[in-house]
Amino acid sequence: MKQLVALMVSVLAAGAAHAKCEGLPSYDSFKKALVSARQADNGGLNLEMWGTLVDRQGNVCMIAYTGEKVDSQWLGSRVISAQKANTANAFSLKGLSLSTANLYSAVQPGGSLFGLQESNPVNTQVAYKGDAARYGSNKDPMVGEKVGGVNVFGGGLALYNAKGEIVGALGVSGDTSCADHAIAWRLRNTLELDYVPAGVSPQMNDNIIYDIKDGKSAAGFGHPACGGKEVELASTLPASRSLKK
Repeated sequence: MKQLVALMVSVLAAGAAHAKCEGLPSYDSFKKALVSARQADNGGLNLEMWGTLVDRQGNVCMIAYTGEKVDSQWLGSRVISAQKANTANAFSLKGLSLSTANLYSAVQPGGSLFGLQESNPVNTQVAYKGDAARYGSNKDPMVGEKVGGVNVFGGGLALYNAKGEIVGALGVSGDTSCADHAIAWRLRNTLELDYVPAGVSPQMNDNIIYDIKDGKSAAGFGHPACGGKEVELASTLPASRSLKK
């Protein structure tokens, strides 16, 4: 009897989690797109990646990795990817998207959002619970939970559907923050959830801005370069989709 009750609770919980993540891709589709994005030329160190999707309420919907096994990519980047997804979701709106890359300069001393990085801490009981062997699978212990956290370097992007509705966010981690942003950008494009309404970049979207000179961002939302070819690569990333009028 106890086993039956436990099974029913598990089924109901899974159904509730699926309902929360409505409008987002399946785990298999997400992982396939993540692997494809990671395999492109993104600059950086050419390392394996973690990726996380959250819904609009901040619930973790799925976590995946690109390597052969769970420790083929930085173990610490699992939580960072979730933190990035939470940040992009928490600080983007229907009419304005802010990537985690856009937040870097704004949270520095004297910046318009200084102190933001100290808010909304990661829920460590959620982040590190469960069997590590399940990390990155469709049964990752973080799925269905709110992990929280604020991250202020590249790799987190809000998700917008063809109606212009914000439906959650994604976060990736595992390489330089510049490469992370490029991979996140390609991933969102493949998922067709990049109908970005507006942003703070010169292109009026949430792309990374490399405008820091002498330690200061001209626009106030700049991100440092990472020592590779990321600046030239940024201009080759696919354009975000436009809303149909």
